[in-house]
Amino acid sequence: MLVVRSILFNVLFYLNLGVLMLFAIPTLVLPSKAIIAMAKLWGRSSIWLLRVVCNVDVEFRGLEKRPNGPLIVAAKHQSTWETFALLFLFEYPAFIMKRELMWIPLFGWYAWKGRMISVDRGAGSQVLSAMTARAGKEIRSGRQLIIFPEGTRRAPNADPRYKFGVAHLYVESGVPCLPVALNSGLFWRRRSFLRYPGTIVVEFLDPIPPDLDRQAFFKRLESDIETATARLIAEGERELRRNGFLAKDAAASPSA
Repeated sequence: MLVVRSILFNVLFYLNLGVLMLFAIPTLVLPSKAIIAMAKLWGRSSIWLLRVVCNVDVEFRGLEKRPNGPLIVAAKHQSTWETFALLFLFEYPAFIMKRELMWIPLFGWYAWKGRMISVDRGAGSQVLSAMTARAGKEIRSGRQLIIFPEGTRRAPNADPRYKFGVAHLYVESGVPCLPVALNSGLFWRRRSFLRYPGTIVVEFLDPIPPDLDRQAFFKRLESDIETATARLIAEGERELRRNGFLAKDAAASPSA
């Protein structure tokens, strides 16, 4: 049943995305908040599908810790799940995303219309500085910038690889940073189509005020996220063991 449910979900997930992208075509001539509203609908409907089809629920902890106004949201990145599931939790979110996504028909147009920020991972420092300036401008205009400090997905229990760019953005923007820990990679694993039943937990941690230097901020951000993530992964692994999806003497593989 795990395989059947996972296949059914994946079909419905991409069908849902395709239908919403078609319905969103009129937003290309509307203010950018119109496409953001459609993106939030995609997030909500995808979470609903995941719960109904695969029995994967979600628990958001610490929602009251979200500051109002402009903000950097620095989240752990373990799977595709958080690229849509965090959208509706903020008033006017923006993502930093890899440049290649902007080339996808319709999807890339919507990302451009929503004023998402693309980054060329192989670009030089001058291009990255321009990206940082653009991100800072979006933040100061009142948006909540969602960034994955490691730059790419990292499997549960894999060694962290935080990139220093988030610290430059924090100092340049002068706004608080909200660290986010999660364990989504246990239930929606990278490089796998299977969706494991259980409860994804997302925990919003204490905001980091905009008064630290780069090194102090970077050290605190990584420590806060990794400490909380390790706790959530242990919690999720216990649930997987109870449900028979993880051996009692095994943890989720970093290469899963």
